[in-house]
Formats: sequence, structure tokens, C-alpha cells
Amino acid sequence: MQPDNELLRRYASDKSEEAFAELVKRHVNLVYSAALRQAGGDTHLAQDVAQNVFADLARKAASLLDRESLSGWLYTSAYFAANKLVRVETRRRQREERFMHEPAPENPQEADWEKLRPLLDTAMHGLRESDREAIVLRYFENRPYAEVGAKFGLNENAARLRVERALEKLRGVLAKEGIATATALGAIVSANAVQVAPAHLAATLTAASITAASTGTLTFLQIMAATKLKLAAGTLAVACVTTALVVQHQAEAKLRSENGTLQQQVAQLKTQNENISNSVLDAKNAQALSQEQFAELLKLRGEVSGLQSRAAQAEKALAQSAAESTAQSPTNDPVTQENAKRIRGLGTARDLSFAALSYADRHQDLYNSTNFSETIVFRQKQPWQSLEGKWIKTYGYADGHGQLRSEPPEGFAAWESQHMAFPTPNQ
Repeated sequence: MQPDNELLRRYASDKSEEAFAELVKRHVNLVYSAALRQAGGDTHLAQDVAQNVFADLARKAASLLDRESLSGWLYTSAYFAANKLVRVETRRRQREERFMHEPAPENPQEADWEKLRPLLDTAMHGLRESDREAIVLRYFENRPYAEVGAKFGLNENAARLRVERALEKLRGVLAKEGIATATALGAIVSANAVQVAPAHLAATLTAASITAASTGTLTFLQIMAATKLKLAAGTLAVACVTTALVVQHQAEAKLRSENGTLQQQVAQLKTQNENISNSVLDAKNAQALSQEQFAELLKLRGEVSGLQSRAAQAEKALAQSAAESTAQSPTNDPVTQENAKRIRGLGTARDLSFAALSYADRHQDLYNSTNFSETIVFRQKQPWQSLEGKWIKTYGYADGHGQLRSEPPEGFAAWESQHMAFPTPNQ
């Protein structure tokens, strides 16, 4: 750990705020506790006293470089600074009010401390500076005897004797004021003399003390007012920046939303444009095709009508043949009759399909994408019911084969519309 005078030298020569902050952090509890006692427990007044003490330290840094430890000087400065800010009558009135309202401590040590607290600092300043600093180092800051001796250039045993003699002198001063402790004086002071300062106080004292040292003309209250003004200005600036950022963020979010909507609209327009272009192209192609093959289509329609007429005649012949076969059948077995009907129907369908096949061969240039094995060129108009109860029709296909087919789930009409080679007139 760097000595106090080394940290103070860094601040005095280089204006090192880090070094001064370390000094404040190291001694703030000592100064604050001494001021708090002098202020009668008024925490705000104790903070004001601590502020004055560390401001004095910053201003007088160059003159205090020969002190290896600043504890004694800070403690004494806190005492006198408190006396300047606190009136004796106010302090006595606060003590009387506190004693009237606070319950009597049950612990003997607490009772001794309550009697000792108002007069401790006055009694301490009735001692010589060396004795006072020895007690501060040992009982206020609870440093070991070896470290106390190092501050005075003594060994550990000699330091112990120095501290004990100083403590006896303090006890004598207190006795003159009518204060006699029931327990060890050193233990009471060590347990209660230094209290923990508020967490934010060290940082506040550092900034304000350096500011006071650099200006030299500001009083403590002016420094605090300036500090509050800076904080208010900083808060206002942060609020303005935050508001600007929020407005900017909202504007960006709105622009992103509008941009996304516009992109969706552009995509929809592109899709519609492509669909319209494709539709126009398809219409042009269809128009060109109909113009090129209009005459051929008229010819095909005539041939289709001839095929349909032949198919109707074949269906009629098939029905008549089936009736005659049933009447002339040597057996009345329904299964045998139905099988014969199926065989004759398939034969008739196949014969008609051969005629359709020769037609497809002549017009293959117009139907080069047709699957002839699934293209119907002949169909039986009315279905007939099998022994199993299924409805059956006879079909002839463009590749020359015939087929008996049961009614599909979607019905004969829907299925035939997907497989017919030519559109059929209403029958």
C-alpha cells in the first residue's frame, strides 16, 4: 500500500485524481465519524464538515508532503471544521433531545459510549499531537502496533508503550470532565469511534474537493450549489439526448414499417405484371394456333362426328348381340352369361378402337403429347350392372385395346371428361 505522502505527492505534482480519490477513500470514515460526533448525529452536517476537510487537504497538498500519514492531520482538521460550523447551543440542545428520546442502553459498553461520545473529540484535542495521532492510528483506524511504530520510527513494543501512555493521558482528561468508563477505554473507542460513511460520499468529496482546490474562491456551499447545478444540467442533457434518441428510434421504426409495406406492394405488382404478361402471351399463342389450324380443326370435327356415329351403332349392335346371346345361351347360369357379355363387349370395343387408332396415326402431329393407352375414343352410353352390383361400361382406347371399367368414385362423367380424345356432344 502506498504511503499517504506518496499519494499526496502524485496529486500535488501531476493533479492525479486517482491518487486523491484513494486518499479520500482511505480516510473518509475517520473524518466523517469525527464530524458526525461533533454535529450531534446530524449526517448532513457531518458530510459538510468532511467536504471542508478534504477541500483543505487538496489546497494544502504541497505543504503536507513531509507527513507520512495524514490521519492525525485529518482528524484535527475535522475537529476544528466542525467547531466552526456547529454552534455550542445547537449541539447541546440536540444532545439533550437525543438523551430524552433514546432508551438507556442495556449494554455497559454502550452506556459508556453514550457518555463518552459528546466529549471524546474535545478530550482528544487536549492531548499533544503525537499522542493524539497514536490513539487515532491504533484505536480509531485499528492498525496493528507494528504499523503504528513504523509511523513514529519505533519498534512494536515501543509503539505499544507510546499508545498506552497516550490512552492514559486521554483517560485523565476525561476524568476531569466527570467521565469514568466502566469498561476498557481503548475497547470502547475502537468499537465505536469510526462508523461507515455513506457509499456515495467518497466520490462526491473527491470531485468537489478537486473543484474547490482548482477555483480557490468558491465556498463550500457554492461548490455544492455548482455541483447540484452540474448534476441538473447533466440530467437535462441526458433527458434531451434520450428524448431525441426515442424520437429517432420511433421515426426509424415507422420508416422500416413503411418500407416493408412498399416492398410487399412492389412484389405484388411484379407478380401481377408477370401473370398479365403470361396471359397475354398465352392468348397470342392460342390465337396464332387457332388461325393456323382453323381449317384442320373443322375437318377434324367432321371426322369426330363420324366416329361418334359409328360408336353409337356399335353400342346398339353390342346390346342386340348381348340380348340374342342371352336368349340362345345353352345355360341360364348368370355368371356364364355375364362372362359372355364381357367378352363380346371387349371384342366390339377393340374393333372400334382400331378404327380410332388409324385416325390418330393420321393426325399425330396435332396429338403428339397424347397418351393413347389412356385416351378414350369409344364409350358405351349406358352402364350395366354386374352380379356384384357394380355399374360397368365398355371403353375403347386410342391404342387399340378395349376395357370394361367399373364406375370410378368421381362418377363416369367426371372421369370420362379427363380421358376422352375429343369433346363429345350432349347425348
